[in-house]
Amino acid sequence: MFRSHILVCGGTGCTSSNSLKIIDRFEELIAQNGLAEEVKVVRTGCFGLCERGPVVIVYPEGAFYTRIKVEDVDRIVSEHIIKGRIVNDLIYHEDDVKKEDAPALSEIGFYKKQHRVALRNCGVIDPENIDEYIAFDGYKALAKVLTEMTREEVIDTVKRSGLRGRGGAGFPTGTKWEFAYKSQSDKKYVACNGDEGDPGAFMDRSVFEGDPHAVLEAMAIAGYAVGADQGYIYVRAEYPIAVKRLQIAIDQAKEYGLLGNNIFGTDFNFDIEIRLGAGAFVCGEETALITSIEGNRGEPRPRPPFPAVKGIFGKPTMLNNVETYANIPQIILNGAEWFQSMGTEKSRGTKVFALGGKIVNTGLVEVPMGTTVREIVYDIGGGIPGGKKFKAAQTGGPSGGCIPASHLDTPIDYDSLMAIGSMMGSGGLIVMDEDNCMVDIAKFFLEFTVDESCGKCTPCRVGTRRMLEILEKITDGRGEDGDIEKLEELANTIKSTALCGLGQTAPNPVLSTLRYFRDEYEAHIYEKRCPAGHCKKLARIEIVADKCKGCSLCSRVCPVNAISGEIKKPFVIDQSKCIKCGACIEKCKFGAIIKK
Repeated sequence: MFRSHILVCGGTGCTSSNSLKIIDRFEELIAQNGLAEEVKVVRTGCFGLCERGPVVIVYPEGAFYTRIKVEDVDRIVSEHIIKGRIVNDLIYHEDDVKKEDAPALSEIGFYKKQHRVALRNCGVIDPENIDEYIAFDGYKALAKVLTEMTREEVIDTVKRSGLRGRGGAGFPTGTKWEFAYKSQSDKKYVACNGDEGDPGAFMDRSVFEGDPHAVLEAMAIAGYAVGADQGYIYVRAEYPIAVKRLQIAIDQAKEYGLLGNNIFGTDFNFDIEIRLGAGAFVCGEETALITSIEGNRGEPRPRPPFPAVKGIFGKPTMLNNVETYANIPQIILNGAEWFQSMGTEKSRGTKVFALGGKIVNTGLVEVPMGTTVREIVYDIGGGIPGGKKFKAAQTGGPSGGCIPASHLDTPIDYDSLMAIGSMMGSGGLIVMDEDNCMVDIAKFFLEFTVDESCGKCTPCRVGTRRMLEILEKITDGRGEDGDIEKLEELANTIKSTALCGLGQTAPNPVLSTLRYFRDEYEAHIYEKRCPAGHCKKLARIEIVADKCKGCSLCSRVCPVNAISGEIKKPFVIDQSKCIKCGACIEKCKFGAIIKK
């Protein structure tokens, strides 16, 4: 029995900041001090508060240490572990105000409104140790369905829970399982979509890294329910830690008889293999993913037939994404009514978001459906850095839309987001402030879509390229009357004619920014001005005369000698020479230089 547990984040974010060296140093010092029988060091998955990584939590005190460096480990061991004194200056406190008492995790604003279901074990267990997963009721749900429930009862439980697919479209999970169950075939497959391609999204990766057995258990349950004996996990090769831990988990589950033949002494056989994706965004679309699993170039197929009827190798295939699966074991163990008690009437349960952009607390959050955008941005995310104003939040990645400040109190659920021109997507939530140009944001996402289009259908391949050309023209100051109308016409044509869901939703960032920020498009076109001062070719940098002290620092850093003047008198900028690099703004100590 250990008296202390030292939990160290081993997710990708903290690993990139030397958390593995921190673990090594802890283990080294624990051994040197003869504490190996008393203190256990645990490498976990992501704790969520990525902005403050690397994160270390010491139990039983629950001391939450953040931004730990390797050299801090010696103090934590000597003071906290040996002498029992928490190292207060390394503890996380709200607003960085150091207090005598370390806050409990549940008291920290970032965690107060969260409710972890899909992420329940992330940051809690060692993802490479199956015994720890089992200790937290792991594989208990699989045992229950195999020994106590019929296939129909499993599907009915999932249907009654109200769980909807967390991959973006929000299709009812139980209904999808029922379709695959009713399909007649000598062979069926279960697949997991771990091809997380949205910019800024890392929800699926964190589940794989922090709780891989939850996905394996859920896939086995799905295999039993629909009558499949083979599963495939499609995951990006760019996720090496996730791939490694998945393979370790599969090997451990096979060793324990939880995958393979005659699981739990029944006649149910189920195996899982990993398939690596090469990073094509289109392979997040289910039919393109299936084509890639089969060993072909990832391109979407016309639907119908849907995968539940004709999927991998032409056989019925039940396909869900990572977060959807992560909910399944808990639904089986706790019941459909338990899951129904969370969220809203049409969007049950919780949702995981990767919170990024202009936000204080970047990281991974899980909240009940119906939580408002304002609560996520301000109560959990800590608001906008530097006292800037909130401008918009982008949900759904390149397929989604922008939520303006006027809709900050919109509850986050499938129907509410659709009603305001956005969508849930897989769970990326990018926050923007007053310095972001919404025309440029639309251009950024469209650039991504153009690069990632598989090229199979003309509307996506050609239409998005034409839209991008118009946006480039507008942000370069060459916009013309009628460009907005052309964008809208192209967008609506692509939405109605593209082959797959990714192509059909590609115009969404443009349409949503036109809906809420049309004035910015008009300013770019008719006034040749970027209201946010972001677009270089439309920006104008000026020196405010009554603030300028005449120190000449701006003229000395200007790379094109566009600034001139006399010492102790206001300097001026020659607009014909200025390249809008912003070097003068960064160096001015008096806030006398502004970008318009």
